[in-house]
Amino acid sequence: MTLRPRTRKWALVAHIVSAGAWIGLDVTLGVLVCTALLTDDPAVRSTSLGALGLFAVWPMLVAALLTLGTGVVLGLGSKYGLVRYWWVAAKLAVNVLMAVLILVALRPGINVATEDPDGLLYPVIVAPSLLLFASVLSVFKPWGRVRKEPHDPARRNHRTDQTLRNDRRGRGPEPVRAGR
Repeated sequence: MTLRPRTRKWALVAHIVSAGAWIGLDVTLGVLVCTALLTDDPAVRSTSLGALGLFAVWPMLVAALLTLGTGVVLGLGSKYGLVRYWWVAAKLAVNVLMAVLILVALRPGINVATEDPDGLLYPVIVAPSLLLFASVLSVFKPWGRVRKEPHDPARRNHRTDQTLRNDRRGRGPEPVRAGR
């Protein structure tokens, strides 16, 4: 299944916007946690930690799931596939891992943060780093294919067929000459 160009572009926009929202939520989490850790004012600390409960788990999880869903649609609807290229597989793994960590690590950490916000320093460092890693993968597309396609003589492309037929080393077919 290949997406039509317009559909693919809209899916790509949705993917970029949801990933951007996720990065923004992570940065906001970092600002609030650092504010709570560095302030001496108990009111500022309480407000910062109270704000974490409003957006840190469910909005981040929604952004993660939207990013995952749009990424799967793009993977299935394009030449890159879901696990055809290493960079796509790595992004998929990072996205799934982070979505799970939001539920199993961040959610309980937010509940305990009122007594000890030091426990939230780890997610503040790791999550943006992983999202930056996924963004770099999207731009540079390293590592190539997961599995090289076996050489099958029956599946040669047209240019290879022309080269072999004409033995002209890829210069194209012979020009048509008028008969004498």
